Amino acid sequence: MRENREGKEGCIDRGRWWACRTSLAALACLGPALLAGCGYQFRVEGAGPTIGGAHPAASQEPTPRLVIQSLVNKSFEPNLETRYTNYLRHEFSSGSGTEVVPDSEAADLVLTGEILSVSLPTLSFSQTTTLESRTEVVMMVKIEETRTKKVLWSQMAKGSSEFYVTSDLQFNRSLQNRAMEQAGRFAAADLAARFLLHVESGGLTKQAASPAPAAP
Repeated sequence: MRENREGKEGCIDRGRWWACRTSLAALACLGPALLAGCGYQFRVEGAGPTIGGAHPAASQEPTPRLVIQSLVNKSFEPNLETRYTNYLRHEFSSGSGTEVVPDSEAADLVLTGEILSVSLPTLSFSQTTTLESRTEVVMMVKIEETRTKKVLWSQMAKGSSEFYVTSDLQFNRSLQNRAMEQAGRFAAADLAARFLLHVESGGLTKQAASPAPAAP
């Protein structure tokens, strides 16, 4: 009797399994028709996903050519103008929305500027000596349109770098020079990033399109 009961239950389970399978197959066949009838539609528009990201749309405006002239050094630290000018040329070449060209080539824009100040504030000290100091550099630059001499953009930037002070005066000077180099690089990178944002926001186009003020 037990075997018969187990056999009957097995038959019932297999019967239910086949019934469920048949029902699922029917729903799979009727699924698209039911979804279409209810108003659900699946569509893919556009070019679809691209591996590695889609290519940005090419700008219709040509890349402006920029000449960076040597900075004017108004600080008490000598021989900074050449190094800081080179930092500006490197940073603007890496990412500013412009093509940096030598002074001898024709350009659309020209950058001029000044090293306004270099200061050395103390960060920490003991009763007898300074333990840590900072180099702070302030620069001011402006970019003009070469043809009209119209100022399209001007910006002040500040860079800083810390260094420890030791008992070796010569080594301290090396640390200070290193900090001044880093501060100049930071200021140049900040200026290039700010000008890139200005270019990407259409600032050059707006400035060039606005009429010059009428002479009194």
